[in-house]
Amino acid sequence: MSGAVEQTGETRIHIPVLLAEVLDALAVRAGGVYVDGTFGAGGYTRAILEAADCQVVGIDRDPAAIQRAAPLLARFSGRLRIIEGRFGDMADLLAAHGIGPVGGRGADIGVSPPRSTTPSRGFSLRFDGPLNMRMSQSGPSAADVVNDYDETDIANILYRLGEERLSRRVARAIVAARATARIETTAQLADIIRSVVPRSKKDGIDPATRSFQALRLHVNDELGELDRGLAGAEKVLAPGGRLAVVSFHSLEDRRVKDFLRQRSGAEGAPSRHMPAAVAGPAPSLKLLGRSGVTPGEPELRHNPRARSARLRAAERTNAPAWPMGEAA
Repeated sequence: MSGAVEQTGETRIHIPVLLAEVLDALAVRAGGVYVDGTFGAGGYTRAILEAADCQVVGIDRDPAAIQRAAPLLARFSGRLRIIEGRFGDMADLLAAHGIGPVGGRGADIGVSPPRSTTPSRGFSLRFDGPLNMRMSQSGPSAADVVNDYDETDIANILYRLGEERLSRRVARAIVAARATARIETTAQLADIIRSVVPRSKKDGIDPATRSFQALRLHVNDELGELDRGLAGAEKVLAPGGRLAVVSFHSLEDRRVKDFLRQRSGAEGAPSRHMPAAVAGPAPSLKLLGRSGVTPGEPELRHNPRARSARLRAAERTNAPAWPMGEAA
């Protein structure tokens, strides 16, 4: 979950996670151009536009998110542009719209409240709905995965993307259930998983949480999108521009951390006994802090769902962007 929602008068305002920290990391200033790579409910975009007389380009592949942008487009006429597309394609999208190097790029790698609380989107364990989970409403759905993939493939997805230790047991239960009737709703799938995965006494998290996460990541290729989005940010940021990324679980955070450390030259040698590595490309990023920023107690009291969030940030150097797939 990427934030909380507050009621103010007649308007429901999305309060993003680590908002003050993201604004500080981006160093928003008048005249700058910033990219919100995962527009979602528009919380970060609104805050950036309110922070300075700047411009924002919002990107989202979800048509519903694009439609929700109408009030912000009216309020910040001439300062906000919304582009429908994948944030992994950011460099190409910006180039196609004639948008040059930008001063900052933010991304919240989570599911915005409108998506997670809308039953028809199929993301939530709390609301029964069609087993969908697609952000762009195209391509195979989560229902297609659980009903059509073989048992081994399902188990591998749950283990690799959900870190579900009982992935084989869950996959076996899914295959047994679909032999009787196709699994079509989130409630059906959640009940199947709960029947074979015990609730943790340590944290009390719903036993189906990890499997739902894995299916969502797979259906939307979210880790691939993250990799491409990070490389895209490296390309579009002007020297001195800032990159700020908020992630919500270890798989995402590990990718962000590794990318930033690699591009900043902070990976270090694997061993002092190893020969010196051949010099690679010059660092294209400079780390802004080494361990990331997590929500404080006041924010966690207001929004307990933020407990797993972590912000990592970096500043673009004058060096060229690294070739795709280049490693230190």
